[in-house]
Amino acid sequence: MSTTLRETREIVREEPLMQRPILDALADGPLTVPEIAERIGYPAREVLFWVMGMRRFGHVVELPEADDDGYFQYEAFVKGEPS
Repeated sequence: MSTTLRETREIVREEPLMQRPILDALADGPLTVPEIAERIGYPAREVLFWVMGMRRFGHVVELPEADDDGYFQYEAFVKGEPS
């Protein structure tokens, strides 16, 4: 089995544990994946997996416009509020 595949599985398994730190980082407003990674102290590659999982399940939403570097910002989804 590939080591890369195993590492990816480990990262994905950590998503439930990382939701609170990511949502806390987004409390002050939208951030890109690299900005979230810097705030919570984890590699952007891992944060990308967690944010995409959170996006899939409706915990965060992607803003429609990318920044100058091509990164999209994400914000916490608050039920009942328009995004």
